[in-house]
Amino acid sequence: MIKKSLAVFTVAAAFFAQAQDVSTLRNTVDVYSNSSLGSSAKWNAMAGSAGALGGDATSLLNNPAGLGVAISSNIGGTLGLSNYKNVSSSGNQSTSFSNTMADLTNANGVASFQLLTETPWKFVNLGVNISSRNLDSYVETPGNANIIIPKDLEDSMGTPLAGNLSFLGHGYDRTGLQTKMSVGIGANYNHSLFLGAGLNFHSSNLEQFDTARFGLDLDNSVAQYDKQYTPFSELGSGFSASVGVIGKLNNQFRVGAALETPTWWQVERVYTDYFTDADGYISYETLAEDRTFTSPLKATLSAAFVPNKNFSLNVDYGIGLTKPKYKVQGPAETELNDFFDDHSTSGSEIKVGAEYRIKALRLRGGFAHAGNPFDAVTLSAYNNSGAISNQTFDNLILGSRNTVGLGAGYDFKSFYIDLAYQNMNSEYSNPFLFGSVINGSPRYATGYHSGNFDVSEEVSAVSSVKNSQNNLFLSLGWKF
Repeated sequence: MIKKSLAVFTVAAAFFAQAQDVSTLRNTVDVYSNSSLGSSAKWNAMAGSAGALGGDATSLLNNPAGLGVAISSNIGGTLGLSNYKNVSSSGNQSTSFSNTMADLTNANGVASFQLLTETPWKFVNLGVNISSRNLDSYVETPGNANIIIPKDLEDSMGTPLAGNLSFLGHGYDRTGLQTKMSVGIGANYNHSLFLGAGLNFHSSNLEQFDTARFGLDLDNSVAQYDKQYTPFSELGSGFSASVGVIGKLNNQFRVGAALETPTWWQVERVYTDYFTDADGYISYETLAEDRTFTSPLKATLSAAFVPNKNFSLNVDYGIGLTKPKYKVQGPAETELNDFFDDHSTSGSEIKVGAEYRIKALRLRGGFAHAGNPFDAVTLSAYNNSGAISNQTFDNLILGSRNTVGLGAGYDFKSFYIDLAYQNMNSEYSNPFLFGSVINGSPRYATGYHSGNFDVSEEVSAVSSVKNSQNNLFLSLGWKF
């Protein structure tokens, strides 16, 4: 393994200095700490709120005790059609990008075993759930002619020249796939107490790009610059376990609780390192390293109201009990951990979902709100006029997220079909451009690089991003 010393974030007083690409922090929370992926059409229509209801293997996503609720075996699969749109605004301009993708988002099954004994134990059920999520996301920010960066250059004869670089645009581009496979067991005690446990196997495969465009006034040239340590690719595998319980207080009210251990990740990372060679030109080399990461321990509390066989209402509250943490192998992991210790929140989320049955027809709806994963942070940043000042952002890198789900299903006794629509939206402040020269040497500049130029200014540009996702899900299943 080749291990570089990568400076990431230096926290000082009321602000931090960004030294590595922001995508490292974003992916840590959005990919490696995200244990709740999309699932079946029913699950998505109810915004993932089913912690005290259960009934199929999708319960492994929030409370494995829901496996014990099942009274028949079943298998199902889900196709998903997803469209996302990112609108990034800066300098009184906006740029939008949208993309549509189709995937097999979920497959699950339960093998139900009725215990024909005189004991109170009624069923023991085994379940498997596989959920996947497309990681593709592209955020393009328009340029701002007011952001001018002075640059000392030389002509072919070595004569010093004073030029200016103008900021013409920036892009974060991520592609990849994330998968979570869960296997579990659930038990039914006298139809009043349900217990469950599960093992979860996580995997991810992503590529990340971070580029900026600048124009040079000396010759009116335009060039694309790559952020130090990008592009990079990561191949990760992880493991976690979960336990849960659901209890009937009476025929109408149920409560549930579940605990999922941290996910222990092993990540193989390949990245690009830029440096100034002996001739003064920017060169690069491809390096590799391994990282060990531990996501937060997560707890979920649930309550359900089931007044009759035709209506059910469920509320889930999930919260992270620990902080994200990298195994320290150098300054990079130390600074990452310091940032998460100082700025990450508990990552709480509340979900509400309901189902109403009219004979064989099912009508469903749900709402979920996930809070900001980071506290407010102060940066030295450009404003729209190009002036530099300390600015505070309460939704930096990733903001709070709202999810609304609607759906319907029809039960043909042995077969069922479910359809769901889901809208997700969030707004956040998107920092970029920051770079620094460590120990005064351009060899370790962490800014942007192209040809024989490097841009390493210890100031961020920050755009406002609105993300919206519109998803359709179709599930087919068989009960036996």
